[in-house]
Amino acid sequence: MRKVIFTFVTLIGIVSTQAREATVESPDKRIQVIVSDNINGQPQYEVRLDGQTVVSPSLLGLKLNCADLSSGFTLTDVTGEEVTRDYDLKNIKQSHVSYHANALTVQLSQHDRPAMNIRFQVSNRDVAFRYELLPMKNTIAAVINAETTEFRLPEATTSFLCPQSKAMTGFARTAPSYETRYAFDEPIGKNGWGFGYTFPCLFKSPAAWVLISETGTDGGYVGCHLQYSDGAYSIAFPKEDECNGWGSTGVQTSLPCATPWRTITIGTLKDITETTVAWDLVSPKYKASQEYTYGKGTWSWIIGMDSSCNYDEQKRYIDFSAAMGYQSVLIDAFWDKQIGYDRIAELARYGRSKGVGLFLWYNSNGSWNDAPQTPIGKMNHQAERRREMKWMHDTGIRGIKVDFFGGDKQQMMQLYEDILTDANEFGLLVIFHGCTLPRGWEMMYPNYAASEAVLASENLHFGQEFNDNEAKACGATYPFTRNTVGSMDFGGSALNKFYNANNNKGTRRITSDVYALATAVLFQSAVQHFALAPNNLTDAPSWAIDFMKAVPTTWDELQFIDGYPGRYVIFARRSGDKWYIAGVNAGKEPLSTTLSLPMLEKGSSVSLYLNNRLTTAKISKKQTLHVDIPSNGGVVIKN
Repeated sequence: MRKVIFTFVTLIGIVSTQAREATVESPDKRIQVIVSDNINGQPQYEVRLDGQTVVSPSLLGLKLNCADLSSGFTLTDVTGEEVTRDYDLKNIKQSHVSYHANALTVQLSQHDRPAMNIRFQVSNRDVAFRYELLPMKNTIAAVINAETTEFRLPEATTSFLCPQSKAMTGFARTAPSYETRYAFDEPIGKNGWGFGYTFPCLFKSPAAWVLISETGTDGGYVGCHLQYSDGAYSIAFPKEDECNGWGSTGVQTSLPCATPWRTITIGTLKDITETTVAWDLVSPKYKASQEYTYGKGTWSWIIGMDSSCNYDEQKRYIDFSAAMGYQSVLIDAFWDKQIGYDRIAELARYGRSKGVGLFLWYNSNGSWNDAPQTPIGKMNHQAERRREMKWMHDTGIRGIKVDFFGGDKQQMMQLYEDILTDANEFGLLVIFHGCTLPRGWEMMYPNYAASEAVLASENLHFGQEFNDNEAKACGATYPFTRNTVGSMDFGGSALNKFYNANNNKGTRRITSDVYALATAVLFQSAVQHFALAPNNLTDAPSWAIDFMKAVPTTWDELQFIDGYPGRYVIFARRSGDKWYIAGVNAGKEPLSTTLSLPMLEKGSSVSLYLNNRLTTAKISKKQTLHVDIPSNGGVVIKN
């Protein structure tokens, strides 16, 4: 046993209980992680912020088919180092990131042999750790059947969580697809609908806000979620009946190997919303085949449903995108039957003449759920997938939207990776729907654009009750939860009064036009297909259309200003030298607030979108601006 030279790591010597521990602190010394082998030889960790417990002593470990790596350990070695990383990534919330953390690697031995390392990296707002399995005698192939990783939170903690669905339920038995409603400020101790909770998981403890998630998951692991039992949230693997039983629930791996990262963001809501931990810890898995560009587009299905997927309507939407200065049109399900491949090629040529590219919808499968939408059976077979992508490349298709996955098993995670890898070879951007959470994929896969993985805009078409609760369930919630860790393809910002092609019947939008503009800023995705319709060129306010023409989809900086999950949120995003300050109010009463806006010049005039009109306002000498945001409404301030 040796003592490392770094001052932020200590190794406590053997005491009478034979327990050993090591400590690592964040660069600003506010966050402290203590790792030990405790008195039973079970590895555990604890997280503190400013001396207060954020995560109580919680177990660590893995269970393999060939070894139990959850107990019987001795902490035999510890090393530490500083980690710095500067990177640019234009399709996340911050285009340039400087990451600085202190790292601690503890070696755990069983039967006098090193068996596993656990590496921790602690920045000023994030704790991340992963398991590093070491070579085993006569074993190069293993199965990880379970993790014993825990997150024990103080009793007074409340939660903001999205329940995991029972497998093979929902539309055409496509669940789980991360499409359930968040519950707000609930006491801890529940287990959702009996199947745990999907990442990311947000908590409010007495000491800090806490966001738990994972990153770095690829085809070498399963997508995990949290489950609650015996006083702790713990890492859970997929259920056996996911994907219609296709694939195993464990992880098949070679040794040595490393698992994905478990991440814990700690601090204020500013820390939660501004974290970049999902990308700080991962690297590209392949080179981009070309310089991918992002941007805005239109999408007929959200207003016109399946019948809108015809040649004439899609040509009309191409014209609409061109009039808006947009880069794409998303042609949804049944295009192969209702338009056909030859006429899609005609639309692609017509779109090119207008400066508009096409995204095409695909069903992911044909065997692991009952979703009948076509094209089907193309993306899950390599040879067929590559033939299809070759045709798309030759036709000039810009990207694909692949839907209806319904599970997080390793085989499914490998399918995501295979689709992305092949699509990159043919120069295609990829959007996923009915899918898992992205876990660092913007960095890992250069042609990855966005994922749904949230209860998204189609529900606004299907149910009035969802419209009635849109501001609370979506606008004031997703910026604190789903969208904190990855690009979110919501497909919103509708300016129709009704979700109907004639804009005169059906489900009715309750939120204001300014709310629609605000969510175009609050919801981050480098590719945005908005729920606008051609009629909006004449029946929507000109100031709203002009805003939607100009709003960026890629951002250089995010600053949290104010908010509370499910109640209200106010962000500032910067694109170049232009600031967009956007907020929504989900409360029943107007929100009267004075905004501190240090990014805007004293005395400067700004465009103010408020109360469904556009005016100008002046920033005070104290760099503040007072606004009253109406219920179900929004505000946007632009310099």
